[in-house]
Amino acid sequence: MEFIPLEIDNYARAHTSVESVLLKKIYRDTQADILMPRMVSGHLQGRFLSMISKMIQPSVILEIGTFTGYSALCLAEGLRTGGRIVTIDNNEELESRVRGYFEEAQLGDAVDYLIGDASQLLPTLSSQFDLVFIDADKENYSLYYDLVFEKVQVGGFIIADNVLWSGKVIQKKLDKDTQAIASFNEKVAKDGRVSCMLLPLRDGLMLIQKIKN
Repeated sequence: MEFIPLEIDNYARAHTSVESVLLKKIYRDTQADILMPRMVSGHLQGRFLSMISKMIQPSVILEIGTFTGYSALCLAEGLRTGGRIVTIDNNEELESRVRGYFEEAQLGDAVDYLIGDASQLLPTLSSQFDLVFIDADKENYSLYYDLVFEKVQVGGFIIADNVLWSGKVIQKKLDKDTQAIASFNEKVAKDGRVSCMLLPLRDGLMLIQKIKN
């Protein structure tokens, strides 16, 4: 996931607003206790997600891929009063831990944490979303994009994580996950219904605004 020199990355972090005490705890716990801890968003990306959410001021957010809850809490920082975030993950083993973090954050009824297969759960959601964050199994990025597109308000945003996939998207020979990511990137770039920008932040973020149905 490292695309810039460590010194520059450290400088960027040093000149970025600090994360909350709870977010620091979640990051620390994830690194110490959870398999594949690199999946957590972390300080720099977390502050970016928070700032984007605060700029949009969404009433309803959808997150596909909760992991340990770090990114959900960052996104929730921009919710309008009375807003809510729906976050989906298929890892039952993390459920009690993540619910504990959400309770500690005092989100209360603002978070709807669903455990299950996103491809099955997404068609059952009736809400219209102002902001969607996709950070789940890479093989299904294009599917998730299709399933949520009609549920995103015109003018709303979709953000997809890991779209540079450790830089492997520019290699000549692509493995299955890399091919899925590369195909997703091409699909979004050619979609006339959206405006998009691929940001080389951390492992790559695709920022997508829906401009028409």
